[in-house]
Order: sequence, then structure tokens, then C-alpha cells
Amino acid sequence: MKRKATFIRIISYLMCHKIQLFFVLALSLIGNLLALAGPRLSGTAINLIDEGAKGNMNMPLLYRYAALLLFFYVASSLMSYIVNVSMIALSRKITYTLRKDMFNHLVILPVSFFDNTTTGDILSRISYDIDTINASLSNDVVQVLSSSVTIAGSLFMMIRLSPRLVLIFTVTIPLALVLASYLTRMVQPMFRARSKAAGDLNGYVEEMISGQKTLRAYTQEERVIKEMDVQNKNLADAYYKTDYYASIMGPSTNAINNLALALISVFGAILYLKGQIDIGSISAFVLYSRKFTGPIREIAEIYGELQSSLAAAERVFRVLDEEPEPADLKDALDLSFPEGNVALSHVNFGYQRDRVILKDFSMEAPKGSLIAIVGPTGAGKTTFINLLMRFYDINSGRISVDGQSIADITRKSLRLSYSMVLQDTWLFYGTIYENIAYGRPDATREEVIAAAKTARIHTYIESLPQGYDTLLIDDGTNISKGQKQLLTIARALLMHSPMLILDEATSNVDTRTEHQIQAAMRSLMENKTCFVVAHRLSTIRNADCILVVRDGNVVERGNHEALMKQKGFYYEMHQSQYQ
Repeated sequence: MKRKATFIRIISYLMCHKIQLFFVLALSLIGNLLALAGPRLSGTAINLIDEGAKGNMNMPLLYRYAALLLFFYVASSLMSYIVNVSMIALSRKITYTLRKDMFNHLVILPVSFFDNTTTGDILSRISYDIDTINASLSNDVVQVLSSSVTIAGSLFMMIRLSPRLVLIFTVTIPLALVLASYLTRMVQPMFRARSKAAGDLNGYVEEMISGQKTLRAYTQEERVIKEMDVQNKNLADAYYKTDYYASIMGPSTNAINNLALALISVFGAILYLKGQIDIGSISAFVLYSRKFTGPIREIAEIYGELQSSLAAAERVFRVLDEEPEPADLKDALDLSFPEGNVALSHVNFGYQRDRVILKDFSMEAPKGSLIAIVGPTGAGKTTFINLLMRFYDINSGRISVDGQSIADITRKSLRLSYSMVLQDTWLFYGTIYENIAYGRPDATREEVIAAAKTARIHTYIESLPQGYDTLLIDDGTNISKGQKQLLTIARALLMHSPMLILDEATSNVDTRTEHQIQAAMRSLMENKTCFVVAHRLSTIRNADCILVVRDGNVVERGNHEALMKQKGFYYEMHQSQYQ
């Protein structure tokens, strides 16, 4: 993404608050114009003092200029304060909108985006990068605006005072511009690399914190510390290198500005001796030259921050430009009363077009049937579930519910027709009651308790001091994995959906509880279609149909007894588990 396009998009966010922005611009313009009157008044006062030294002092007029000078500077400072406060408020609104837009967009992005992007990198963009933009908008934009007015006004006043002295800047300004252009080309890639390094570090830290128990169990603390040192050093080096070269611009520009001031002093003195300029005009010109070159130096110093914010904005806009999940067809239907007849016909799918995972996959799941999907790791079992929920669209073939292709059904109604329990449990910060009722916020307490009883978690919940009002923190770290799994099962049971997906849903519970859940769920699943992904074959003995998947193909199908009699791949898997 080009920097110009990024800058234009940031301006578009600013233009959403036109009235406040124009108010800030107007105050900034007036405040800088008042400040620009100061050197001229100061020069006039110096000329009065010079006349007074010759015996012609006009004290009332001198006091008048001094009072005007005080008024202009105080008024300019007050307006500058109002401008800064207004810009802080404006930048807060813009960053709020940016963060809101980004989160809202993340919610509608396809699952594939999250499969290919680390959580730490996403968090870095929505927090660090947007905070960087906020700092730039609240400070740097005001500085650039006021500096631009000061530069233009100072140049105009210097031309009025002495056009010949202005010619000095025809040498120093091009020199400063050439230097700035060179450093800009050098620094821009460094800011991109720095933002990327920050995202990589956040991703690594997030992974290590979430995997603390595994890390300690395998005593990998030293290795992780070394890897963290590498990540930390990469980020520190990126910051140092970027700040080092960015900091060159300020002192270099300052040196050129000092050179301009020295030349003004020398040539101004020559013109004064020749009687071509008075002492007050020289003083005013020097003050205007400082106002002219000072903002150039300030802009050079904050240029690094602007580049950093543009690099951060690029990362934010890159997420906002990600294609959302494809919209439903205009004439897509809602599954109002689904019965649960599911069929796959000659389905082919691969996460990459040239790498097909499921090949010519076909199956039928009549209403109320229990379909088990088994196979070795990487065979395509979880992929099958992703396709049922339409987290991914198939490459070819057809998936239908009640004879209707899911491509012609709205995603919302399709997904609401399923209840899903995954091996990776997810609980949010809230009470146990709120977590169970997540899919049905309008559920009564009696319904929640009934679901918990069916999932065999009610007795445990009642044993807690606050019962169903117990607060779960940090993805339920204050309860065991098995209990977390039972809560997610209770959540799924509460949905009363006609179809149920269990992806290794009982992997975190003991065998006795597993059998209890299986029995309870079997009675509950009457007239419901259930898909079970399982590694432990003991959990799917009573399945109506077992699909044995290998390398993306259904190599065997049938019930447990039939498959055992075949003595094929399923038989080998079963024997390997129980030998």
C-alpha cells in the first residue's frame, strides 16, 4: 500500500469530523497570525528605542507596542492550547472509530484469515498500531498545521522586510530538502520492518503465555528465554536503527538553519552599514527567520513519528482491506424449520486450490442419524466439519441440508441449525450461567440448569460458593479442562438445534463421565442428526454409520460390527488402540 493512499485514508477519517477540524484549523491560523505579528512589533519597538538613543524617545508609543506584543503572544498561546485540546479530542474520536471499524471487520472476516494470522499480530494491530496513529494525530498533525502557517507567514513577512536577505534561503532550503528526501527513502522501509517486528514479538509472547503449562512440563524455560531474547533484540534493533536514522534529520536541519542565521547576520550587517536597512528590520528579519527555519526543523524531527504512524496505518488498513466472508446470495433462503437431512455429493476441497484434501467425498446423513468420522491425523476430519458449517466453501460438488444446497442458504440460519462442541474449549469472562446461555441469552434459569444436568456438570456447579453465578476468568483457568468441556457441551445442548457437531468433544473428560455424556446425549439426539469426530473408537460404537477417512478419501463406511468384520483400515485402527 502506498504511503500517499494511506495518508488519504487517514484524512478521510479526519473529514468525518469536518466542523471540529475546520474549527481547529481556523484557531490554528488565527493563533499563528497573531504570533507572526510579534516580530514586526518588536522590530518597530527597537527602532523607537534607537530613535530614543538619539534624543527623540516616544515612551507612550513604546508602551503601546509593548502592550500589543504582550496581548498578541498571550492570545496566540491561549489559542494554541485550545487547538491542542481540540485535536486530542478529535484524535480520540478517530482512533475510537478506527478500532471499532477494525473489530467489526474482524468479526466478518472468513475463518481462513485467522488460520493464517497469529493472534498476537492481530492484537498488535488493534492496540499498538492504532495507539501509534492516535499519538500522531493528537500531536504531530497540530504541529505540522501550525508549522505550515508559520513558514508561509514568516516567508511573506521576510520578503516585505528585505527581499535580498531572503535569497539566502535559496541556498539553505534546497540543501535541507535534498537531505530530507534522502533520509526519507532510507527510513520508510525501517518503520515497516519495526511494525512487523512488534507484531512478531507480540505473537510470540501470546503463544508462550498461553502455553505456560506445556512450557514448564517440558522444562523449556531456557530455550524460550533465548528465543525471546532473539525476538526482543530484533525489535530493539529495529527501534534503534529506525530512531537513529530518523534522529539524524533534526540535527542536520538545525545545522543548516544555523548556517542560514549566520549568513543573515553577516549580510544584514553589511546592508545596515550601507544604510539599506534599519536595525529594527534586521531584528524582525532574524526573528522571522527563526520562525521560518524553526518549524522546518520541528517537522524534520517529527517526520520519524509521522512515518511510524503511516507504517502502523498501513498495517491497520491492510486488515480493513481483507475480503470479508462472501455475502449470501440475494435469493438465499433461511432454514426456518430444518429437519436435519444432510448430504455431501462428490465434494472436492483444498485450503489451496492446487492441494486438494477431500477428494470426491460423498455421504448421506438422514434425519436423526449418528454419523462418526474417524481416521488418522490429517485425514480431513476437521476439514469436513468446517465444510458442514460453511467456514470454507467447497471447490466443487454439493453439500445439501433437507435437499437444499447450502450455497443457497444464508450462513446465519445454517450455522444456527447446528450446535457445535470443539476439542478446544472457549469460555469468556463472565458467570457460568452466562457462558452456558451464550447461544441463547433469553434462556430461562431452569433451561440452563436442565442442560447442565444433562451434561453432568450441575452437581459440580452447585458445589461452588456462588453456584451458577461463579465468575470464570481468563478462558476459565479457574476450573479444570474437563469441567470446561462439560460447560461447552451444556451450552450446545441448550441450543436445541436439529443438528449437532462434536469434534473430539469428550477428549478432556474421564471414561466414566464420557459414557454418561454419551448415554445422555444419545437420548437427547432423537430426531436429530449428529456428526462426531473421534479418535477414541470406543466413543462411536453405537454410531449408525462410521466414515473412515484416509488421505481425504472415504475408504470404508458402515457400522462398528460391519467394519470390524471387514478387517480393513478401521479394524487395524481399533486393534492398535486395544492391543
